[in-house]
Amino acid sequence: MKKQLLSTLLLFIVLIGNTWAQTTEEIVAAIEKEGTENSQLEELAYQLMDLNGPRLVGTPEMKSAHDWAVNTYKSWGINAENQQWGTWKGWQRGITHVDMVSPRVASLHATQLAWSPSAGKKGVTAELIILPTITDSLAFAQWLPNIKGKIVMVSMMQPTGRPDDNWEEFATEKSFAKMKEEREAMEKAWRENMEKTGYSSRTINKALEQAGADAIAQSRWFNGFGANKIFSAGTDEIPVVDISLEDYGMLYRMVEHGQKPQIKIMAESKDLGEVPTFNTIATIPGTELPNEYVILSAHFDSWDGATGATDNGTGTITMLEAARILKKVYPNPKRTILIGHWGSEEQGLNGSRAFVEDNPKIVEGLQALFNQDNGTGRVVRISGQGFLHAYDYLGRWLEAVPDAYKNEIETTFPGTPGGGGSDYASFVAAGAPAFSLSSLSWAYWNYTWHTNLDTYDKIVFDDVRNNAILTAILTYMACEDPEKTSREKAVLGINPRTGEQREWPSQRSPNRKGGLD
Repeated sequence: MKKQLLSTLLLFIVLIGNTWAQTTEEIVAAIEKEGTENSQLEELAYQLMDLNGPRLVGTPEMKSAHDWAVNTYKSWGINAENQQWGTWKGWQRGITHVDMVSPRVASLHATQLAWSPSAGKKGVTAELIILPTITDSLAFAQWLPNIKGKIVMVSMMQPTGRPDDNWEEFATEKSFAKMKEEREAMEKAWRENMEKTGYSSRTINKALEQAGADAIAQSRWFNGFGANKIFSAGTDEIPVVDISLEDYGMLYRMVEHGQKPQIKIMAESKDLGEVPTFNTIATIPGTELPNEYVILSAHFDSWDGATGATDNGTGTITMLEAARILKKVYPNPKRTILIGHWGSEEQGLNGSRAFVEDNPKIVEGLQALFNQDNGTGRVVRISGQGFLHAYDYLGRWLEAVPDAYKNEIETTFPGTPGGGGSDYASFVAAGAPAFSLSSLSWAYWNYTWHTNLDTYDKIVFDDVRNNAILTAILTYMACEDPEKTSREKAVLGINPRTGEQREWPSQRSPNRKGGLD
């Protein structure tokens, strides 16, 4: 009788185990099917990038995108809201048009920088001047009166507009080596001369403004055809524009040859004062463990030289699409699924740091967070972020992922905790298991990261589809896992740069009132 009962019990356990495994298999297959056959990524990308446009913190376009995200989630039956975490300098970009008007007429490829003051209705027309070679800060101070009424060029003229890979493909070895040596010498001389002024590239604009410059022109080329980085102006009253490498070099050479070129800057913008800034948070409630959470994470803001397609539009639509798939295939998760679209990541992880600071119970109940933020490529790296037992649970979850979505992923366990870089670091600093789904480059760093070229056409949708399906499966597995994830930290190794033992990153408070000082 006892043997019969034991056999029956064992059979029951086996059947239950098989049913669970089969159910997992079926859910994973359904996620893959929905993500492949009914993908919404192209439409989401069109609406986010082309229609809403760039998402600079403090701009009406950023608020419009937040509202769009809330409405998109609601159309899928997912509750979402914009949660204010601070305020920021309100600003709206207008038309930029820059022309050379002397010694000849030519329209230039240029744009004003973020938060640049307006050039006014009449614009600014003035002669260009370049920074001199000086001996010390006193000599620079003596030179400064020369800039009154001028437009100052504050970037080094590049010796070549061809990326290194183009040189490597076509140049002779000797020619390539010569170019690099000359460029390194120019860069060294430029850095040393800037140091002698007493300012840096971050602070010199304000000094030039105070000394009477009419405007500032720069060119932050980044070793890619047509790719310039577009950041902030750093002035209060005068406009700052970025000019393409090609046009900037032409103007610089004219100044060097004594031609005294003049340009006209028409740069419209609006100062909107202090405005609220938000995170968009969507929620799929948990049924069994509602106070434990799996978070899908991506920063929502961007710089605004383009439309922020790969930084971080692709991470954003990955999480939107993963949430859509899960709501359809797995509508009643065991744990609560949150989707966090963070504001002001670009200025220091401010939105996610505010969320961590304001929601300690959610952080305490975090099962896992998956963050994506480094371009359009398929996920190829996952680190355990220094959590000693991360392999145990991440390994279990990855086992359920079909090979097609994980066969290129390299894992590092226990890994090293990220101290910054993207929003997962805000949670890691609080001791919560948060992981970066790091992707293949696709020339991200030189062509799209913070550049004027970061647009819809750079998205590789097959790779983003891969990432959305992968994220949905990992989220499902994390929700269903019968065990709570361990937060035990590994003993960190020696930092090779300092020779000292690494320390766990400390939690930092956000800047809740930005751009107003």
